[in-house]
Amino acid sequence: MTSIYNWLKTTAKAGGSRKAIVYRDNYLSWRGFLHRVDRRARELQAMGISKGDWVGLMLGNVPDFVVLAMALSKIESCIIPIDPTTGTRELELMIAAAPLRALVTRPRGSEGSITASGSVRDGKTREDEIPEVRKKLQGTLLTCSVFSRPKSKTKLKPEMIMFTADTFGEPKGVLRTHAHLEASVDAVIETLQITKESRILTAVPLYHSYAWDLGLLPTLRTGATLFLEEEASAKRVGKIVRDHKIDVLPGTPTIYSELARLPTAKKLKVENPRLITSGHSIDPEIAETFRTKYEAPILSAYFATETGLISIDLDGKMPASVGKAVTGIEISRRGKRGGEVTGAKEGSLWVKGPSVSADFVSPFSDVPSNDDIGIGFADKDNWLRMGDLAKTKSGNVILTGREDDTVKIEGKRVALGEVISCLESIPTVKAADAQASTDPMTATPMIIAQVVTKDGIDEEEIIDHCAKNLAPYKVPRRIEFRKKIG
Repeated sequence: MTSIYNWLKTTAKAGGSRKAIVYRDNYLSWRGFLHRVDRRARELQAMGISKGDWVGLMLGNVPDFVVLAMALSKIESCIIPIDPTTGTRELELMIAAAPLRALVTRPRGSEGSITASGSVRDGKTREDEIPEVRKKLQGTLLTCSVFSRPKSKTKLKPEMIMFTADTFGEPKGVLRTHAHLEASVDAVIETLQITKESRILTAVPLYHSYAWDLGLLPTLRTGATLFLEEEASAKRVGKIVRDHKIDVLPGTPTIYSELARLPTAKKLKVENPRLITSGHSIDPEIAETFRTKYEAPILSAYFATETGLISIDLDGKMPASVGKAVTGIEISRRGKRGGEVTGAKEGSLWVKGPSVSADFVSPFSDVPSNDDIGIGFADKDNWLRMGDLAKTKSGNVILTGREDDTVKIEGKRVALGEVISCLESIPTVKAADAQASTDPMTATPMIIAQVVTKDGIDEEEIIDHCAKNLAPYKVPRRIEFRKKIG
């Protein structure tokens, strides 16, 4: 059996009593980590979960998440991390794309209110939406609901399914095999020089592949120590970095912008700090302020759920770029007619490599023809069309925009069309538009909306409506009232 559980087993044998996972004032040794995983695997099997089952983990950055993921890997079930703040509609679409055999959640509303489709139906559910088993996991408040579902017939046998958004903003479950995960993590370890002595802080959420590929997977592979944190505030992150001498931090531009403004900022007392940012390039002024205060560079990277780490600026000297391709990754720029773009010209980015997965599950079947390779699809030579536009300078990739209307907010894809549709679903909104703007405080992207309304609705009501129907990072930060759009 080839699985990431095997990495844990091998590392735990060598690691013994060394710290594996640190969370607040508690920690798990490698030996204790493996013991908990084995015990939880037996518990899941007793509930009827077995090889080939697709299981959702709807949790935050807590040790239980990691333990359950490794337990699922041991019994060869497919791990599907899900954002615990996911709204009802989006969860229904996710499960339509990836029918779950089981779902592990924290208490959410009244007991038993979540069906396999994520909605409350007052008993009006299909037979396969009614749990055949619903139990509290021993020693936790977590609930595991098991449903009567056949095993997936997908030819590709994924070890994980990581959800992102397609070009229309709808859920897209990327199928990642063990080969994809292994290629991705090996490139990360080689590029960032991660060893068993490394101390990695994962404050970005574990339901995002960024946290797995640059945090959890390198830890399992090398025996490094992983620090988990749910509170992604700069003050909290800064304290952990300082107190525990963190030397690897996969973060976001927002986190680094806030860290740069902290009055308590001090030089990082570690030999080789690898402070990575992804999602979009960081503002050069913020990068320089951070370097001055902490005497450490921010390393801008290019990362995607479908590919893992694509490129990184290892010197931290070109914050406007995302650096050069990592080992195993090939990058191509193409023009509108599909031909290779050379020199300093802008082109559409295509990526190829052993970590790249072009296979996915979706609630929709909008597949382009062979003559038109859509964003997120691969051509016959396995080149994946990323949807990003870019130029190059001295071999470094500089992202310049998108081919579609998606933007990155907090490192996650947001289709502006989805936000506009949500706004226009309000009866008193006659027309709407949404745009990405720059937050003046953090110099990072945010969404602002323009609306034409009838009388009787204010900004708070519009934002409340969006908060009920969109993921938190998709909600407009500001509403501008206009007499007309455009």
